[in-house]
Amino acid sequence: MSLPGGSLMNPFWSNIFRGTGYEDSVAYFLSTIPIFEDLKPKELKLLEGMVHTRTYRPDEVIFHEGDIGSGMYCIRSGQVSIFNNDSAGRAVEQAQLGPGDFFGEVALTVQKPRIATARAVEPTVLLGLFRADLHEAINKYPAVTSKILLGLSRCISDRLQYAALKLHQFGSNSYPPADRE
Repeated sequence: MSLPGGSLMNPFWSNIFRGTGYEDSVAYFLSTIPIFEDLKPKELKLLEGMVHTRTYRPDEVIFHEGDIGSGMYCIRSGQVSIFNNDSAGRAVEQAQLGPGDFFGEVALTVQKPRIATARAVEPTVLLGLFRADLHEAINKYPAVTSKILLGLSRCISDRLQYAALKLHQFGSNSYPPADRE
């Protein structure tokens, strides 16, 4: 077999250096998501068996504001718009998310209405992890689900701190101090 530049490679060695394709696997992708970053490769393989892959068309709604949440989504490819409707019914985008981002994670722990609508902007591949699958795994794989729940807790805490900081900045920059008489 000729390589660029004219050198030859024995086919035996080319198979060894071809690689395993792990970097293309769902397990590898999940390892890049902060919630799952503490999982070992075998644990990621278990998680890979729990997630559901779905492709969304452009403008297809993933969930609506007010729907009861059932799970979280990780963006493998594509773009997702997260938005609310204002009082006139116009969409107000809160965020645009891309590959490696995740959303809807609170739904893994509580059955509450979604606070925003999520819609695919372009052809988008999502990996969904649903509360029912996580609850089933709690009995089968308690050590793995403990790590997932700790990662989830850490991410929710980070987002809560960020939101509190933004609210504080908004409050301190938007209104003059109240007069105290």
